[in-house]
Amino acid sequence: MTPATTPNVHNDLSLISVIPKWSGSDATVTLEEFLESIETSGQIGRWTENDQPEVAVLKLTGSAKLFYSCCNEIHEQGATWHMFKQMFRRGYKNVHTDQYHFRKLQTARQARNESPQQFAENADRIFWASFVSGHIGVPNSQVSFRTRDLLRKP
Repeated sequence: MTPATTPNVHNDLSLISVIPKWSGSDATVTLEEFLESIETSGQIGRWTENDQPEVAVLKLTGSAKLFYSCCNEIHEQGATWHMFKQMFRRGYKNVHTDQYHFRKLQTARQARNESPQQFAENADRIFWASFVSGHIGVPNSQVSFRTRDLLRKP
């Protein structure tokens, strides 16, 4: 009588090809769709939790790849898929396209009861929002701005 052997179950990494690339600013694929495609492919392909972030990194491009490379928490020993998802959800929770910010800047108008200084401050905020669009990090911690000295009252 021969001892029963358990069949080897292999991870099917061929499913990586069905996962879309994600740049962080592409309007065709949202972050949630990107993460869901990894999780669904992972379930079908029997990937481990360690496989999922590694596959995700392969599919990152543009600002999302830069964001990943700058997030020290994701690179630490013991970083999990859950941590990976949380970092990206935090970093990309309110992403607008470059066209949105450009249109917002181009259509900025001074309100009827708004002083020139207030309008300039608001325009500066809009300008900086468009400038940091797609950049990484927490606003006001890596990028700071102030009103122009010419517009300040003496």
